[in-house]
Amino acid sequence: MTNNKNNYLGPLVIIGVLFFVMGFITWVNGTLITFFKKAFSLDNTSSYLVTFAFFISYTIMAIPCSMVVKKTGFKNGMSLALMVMAVGTLIFIPAAEMASYPLFLVGLFTIGIGLTVLQTASNPYATILGPRESAAQRISIMGIANKGAGIISQIVIGKLLLAGVESADPKDELDKVVVPYLILTGILVALALVIRMTKGLVEVSEEEDEPAGVNQVTVQKTSVFQYPNLVLGVAALFCYVGVEVIAADTIISYGVSLGIPESEARVFGAYTLGGMMFGYVLGIVLIPKYVSQQAYMIFSATLGLVVTVIALLTTGFTSVMCIAVLGFANAVIWPALWPLALSGLGKFTKIASALLVMGISGGAIMPLIYGGIADSIGSTQKAYLLVLPLYAFIVYFGLVGHKKKNW
Repeated sequence: MTNNKNNYLGPLVIIGVLFFVMGFITWVNGTLITFFKKAFSLDNTSSYLVTFAFFISYTIMAIPCSMVVKKTGFKNGMSLALMVMAVGTLIFIPAAEMASYPLFLVGLFTIGIGLTVLQTASNPYATILGPRESAAQRISIMGIANKGAGIISQIVIGKLLLAGVESADPKDELDKVVVPYLILTGILVALALVIRMTKGLVEVSEEEDEPAGVNQVTVQKTSVFQYPNLVLGVAALFCYVGVEVIAADTIISYGVSLGIPESEARVFGAYTLGGMMFGYVLGIVLIPKYVSQQAYMIFSATLGLVVTVIALLTTGFTSVMCIAVLGFANAVIWPALWPLALSGLGKFTKIASALLVMGISGGAIMPLIYGGIADSIGSTQKAYLLVLPLYAFIVYFGLVGHKKKNW
């Protein structure tokens, strides 16, 4: 079906709802890390298996999920993704009943599979649906919905799981997840049915959005790995999701490790996501009228480097707030990366999107490494040294990497 650039507001609203759902489920992980660490008496490394189980599914399932999206189309792929996520949230119920941390991890992995399909379908859909030069602006709007939902989930789920009187019986603590995750399951199933029945989402063509001459170049290339901007973009996205998840999901535990009461620290993740929302709003205002998406990305990653150094050199609440400011620094990197990495891919867009989604595994591996470093050196603060080379590579991609069209 032909893509009408002047008629994409309705579909973008629907995609925005999906990004809200993704954000609500994704950013509750920071709360779950602290909750499971207490309920199961875990060390840092074991507690960050939450993010590992959740995000590693992106690497394992990205290519199969791209095949699913290619077979079903964007719309049906999104509906299927929501149903898979509902299966994952439902697994939390027997996991709580059995007091089984491994089963909780299975539930998180299953949710991650559904999110992999959803990311594979929704991100390129938002990129292709309008002019490519303003793609970062559209994805920034999606980011506001995503992080706004994350703030809500951190506050609501955090209050349910981390507030109140702590029970001496771990089983009583784990029962706190039953009602919220039953509600989440119902919402996901209902939304899947709505997406399936709606006529607002039309299929769009990747090739139609390319400028003149691009398709001719695409025909001459036989593999996505012949596009340096994509391959380097995958690596940059791996680094980005690593720093994004570290900033959002370690901040609560970091605050607690510094002696800040858990009742106060439980909202720290919302500060990080709030910073990201502010960054998205600024990006919407500035891109592309006043600054290009790649220039903003370079600024953001450079700011991340500076703020991380300050976090390492300061102490207490000041250091924690520096980690929260990383949310602002991270905001526009994701929406700027996608169009730069997908530029010129044409008919390879769906498989290229799957490779980019595989880069989300940075959110699985980097927090686990962070936890391992923190345990080995006995310092949750010095472990943030890990993010410095990650930001440095993103700066390289913004300055040089995305411009490479041949190896």
